[in-house]
Amino acid sequence: MSRELLVQCPDGQMKTVPLTGSRLSIGRSSAAELCFPEDAGLSRQHFAFEPEGEDWTVQDLGSKNGTFVNNIPLKARLILKPGDRVTAGHLVIVYSPGAADPAAGVVVFEGETSSPTTSTVVTSLEGALSNQTMSMERGGPKSSAPMQALIRAGQELSENRPLNELFPVILDLSIQAVNAQRGVLMILEGDQLIPRAHKGDGFRISTAVRDKVLNERSSILVRDAQLDDAFKGRMSIVEQKVHTMMAAPLQTKDRIIGLIYLDSPFILREFTKDDLNLLTVMANIAAVRIENARLAEVEQAERIMARDLSQAGEIQSGMLPDKAPDVEGADLAGFNMACRTVGGDYYDFFKYPDGRVALALGDVSGKGMPASLMMMALHARVQVLAEDPGNLAQFMTRINKATCAKCPSNRFITFFFSVLNAATGELAYANAGHNPPILVRANGDAEMLEGGGPVLGILSIAPYSEMHAQLDRGDMIAIYSDGVTEANNSAYDEFDEERLMEVLKAHRHEPATQIVQAVIQAVTEFAAGAPQADDITLLVAKRL
Repeated sequence: MSRELLVQCPDGQMKTVPLTGSRLSIGRSSAAELCFPEDAGLSRQHFAFEPEGEDWTVQDLGSKNGTFVNNIPLKARLILKPGDRVTAGHLVIVYSPGAADPAAGVVVFEGETSSPTTSTVVTSLEGALSNQTMSMERGGPKSSAPMQALIRAGQELSENRPLNELFPVILDLSIQAVNAQRGVLMILEGDQLIPRAHKGDGFRISTAVRDKVLNERSSILVRDAQLDDAFKGRMSIVEQKVHTMMAAPLQTKDRIIGLIYLDSPFILREFTKDDLNLLTVMANIAAVRIENARLAEVEQAERIMARDLSQAGEIQSGMLPDKAPDVEGADLAGFNMACRTVGGDYYDFFKYPDGRVALALGDVSGKGMPASLMMMALHARVQVLAEDPGNLAQFMTRINKATCAKCPSNRFITFFFSVLNAATGELAYANAGHNPPILVRANGDAEMLEGGGPVLGILSIAPYSEMHAQLDRGDMIAIYSDGVTEANNSAYDEFDEERLMEVLKAHRHEPATQIVQAVIQAVTEFAAGAPQADDITLLVAKRL
């Protein structure tokens, strides 16, 4: 029984990983067999799959954030059952032994050591085109049938049909053109041939025929399978009473995308060389049409996705502040730049009647649309609760409970919330696993506002505390997402907190907007053209 893992990667892409060998480890380290360096929720060596007899097990490797099986924390090595869901960081992995193939009963490929010989005819697309041209040039009744079949194929395939409707049309055209009784059209998906249309079932096709069609781009005709050396001893051929058969590659200009197989169990007529030439040419026409339909569907899907992402980006940007509010005694500025059309970073300001102002910054794990949806949910929760935050420890606890109730098991949010009294300089804050903000004094001294509770969305009973700091005249606080400090250059060096602190200190006497611009410029110059790997968000608040 084959065993494999169905993996949803941090970027949302799906892939299948076969379970072979003695061990399969997962983590951020390049030493792991499955390496996801961009997943900040994973440890360097996070967890591993190992065989145990006929079964496979999963074991946590002392990770920081834990491994979960079916949403239950993994405490010891566990034998996996079919369908078990393993989550860690931003990964979702489903254990799938012996996954059933819905098309498995249509076609069976049978192995053999020798190629068909006695009554077998082999041709290629070039040879078939040459024979068709010569046959048509001779004129007469024999040339009219292939010509009519090709004309009809051209007319039918010129219509704009979706792929799922195109496959049976191609098979019907092929069967009718050569007067076959049964047939199957199969498409290569990865290294597997998948039946996409069939008339009849239980096809048993020689692996030598299959490999010759796919690897050598050859079309094959077996006039009489009952007499051919490679087939006459096969019980499957006898049971099916297959008399004559053909197979041709679905061949585009540069590759093989599948094959068409036709046969006739009854001795009404044998397929001829002309039939093989006709099927070969029609298969080529069909392959080009299939590829064009595939490209059209991909382009249409990409256009729809681009449009939807653009609209989502507009909606999301509308939820972020257009500008910082005017607060007496304070100078505020904010900046956000998503690394994709939509992002997972959130920031906001809340101005209160008594002159205080709240500053919020959150960072959803992951990127793209999933992170964007969670960011919008966080925005809605904070908008309601921030109207009267009260004690910030209790405020953060309420935010966390609401997040845990709806947060997927493979996601979490880091979040920082603070309230500044510009008149007195008192800063109250609570931190849920977010990067420690930097407090820069007017004299150039700087410190990190350490401390806080765990990230949001993991543990509903997580404890939080309200902490305090004092901003004197000219002091400022910078709140940032890890997209700032973890920005990489071409050598994979990080911008880090030390560089950020130096930029803030160097520009501490400038207005908040210019300080934000100086940081973004420094990050951009440091990255030196390297692609942006994460959303970048920055808030600066100065006490005037």
